[in-house]
Amino acid sequence: MFSKLAALTLSLWFWSVVAVPTAEDSSLERRARASVYSKCTVAKTVALTFDDGPYVYAYDIVKALDAAGAKGTFFVNGNNYRCIYDEDSVKRVKYVYNHGHQLASHTWAHKDLTTLSWDNIHDEMWRVEQALVRITGAYPAFMRPPYGNYNNLVLDASGIRGQSVVIWDFDSEDSLGASVATSENLYKSRISAKPSSILALNHETVETTAHQVLPYAIQRLQAAGYKLVTLAECLGKKPYQSVVAPSTRDSSWVC
Repeated sequence: MFSKLAALTLSLWFWSVVAVPTAEDSSLERRARASVYSKCTVAKTVALTFDDGPYVYAYDIVKALDAAGAKGTFFVNGNNYRCIYDEDSVKRVKYVYNHGHQLASHTWAHKDLTTLSWDNIHDEMWRVEQALVRITGAYPAFMRPPYGNYNNLVLDASGIRGQSVVIWDFDSEDSLGASVATSENLYKSRISAKPSSILALNHETVETTAHQVLPYAIQRLQAAGYKLVTLAECLGKKPYQSVVAPSTRDSSWVC
């Protein structure tokens, strides 16, 4: 495991490359262990989140949200289903961002972070963060660990990076192979329970989620009086640690 000095050196090196946090935030001693959020804190809000992109259904999900005056949050990988630097993937990431939806980290290659060493955890984190900054200029304030798995090492690494960790309190079960009817019934049951808020897990890579379950969920949630907002809005926080001008593609944009 890294010493404190080595960890600080890594942190400072990363910030110098990505160039996003202020100097006063770059000290390891001021980085507490990351907070973990599993539910929204603002009443009558719903955060619809979508994991595992950028993928082909990003456009349709955004269009469905936009048509309803809703916002979503996209937890993207760097090299999972697609390489984030592929021309089509870059276009999808920009489309999501430019339409006012939130981007967040789902790490680089969707590995179980609890099985990795300290430096490999950082590698999984910074590579996708760097990609998002290059493509959009936005440095994410939130990270969702693949499979929802985390330990103190993951929380410490996220804390050093200035990020919060996000899980969920509702699962549409689309990644588990749930049918459309099952996912819709799960939404219906959750809404009927009248929770103060909902932090919903969905997947950008599931066709039926994009084209059938999402329109159903949007209609039912709004009819029940919920406001569909970004994760940051449902927590009353900022979506990004900072935003700078995006970069121009060069030879380093590879997976």
